[in-house]
Amino acid sequence: QVQLVESGGGLVQTGDSLRLSCAVSGRTFSRYAMGWFRQAPGKEREFVAAINWSGGSTSYGDSVKGRFTISRDNAKNMEYLQMNSLTPEDTAVYYCAAKLWVLRVAVTTPDEYDYWGQGTQVTVSS
Repeated sequence: QVQLVESGGGLVQTGDSLRLSCAVSGRTFSRYAMGWFRQAPGKEREFVAAINWSGGSTSYGDSVKGRFTISRDNAKNMEYLQMNSLTPEDTAVYYCAAKLWVLRVAVTTPDEYDYWGQGTQVTVSS
């Protein structure tokens, strides 16, 4: 029913910025929560950011608070992650996710999500 495709990753240097995008397609007949997760080599999947349907509720992982901003444009079926002041610790594959029929809350646990994108690589050199 739903497909998610991430884009915007790449190779940058410490201190640079990137904006990741996630395009949602397919009929859902539902409002949905969205989020971003990342996985670095040798590391477990890590929560990055989450946002509810209206954008009025957001949540961030401790390691990215103050540097990353999650947003969405429901008219375009798009989710974004603005990443500033990047460091090598941010190097990972970044995944967007969606959970249908969730209106009010930002979902922070990966097991609750219904759909996932294929991931986009972000590499930050020192």
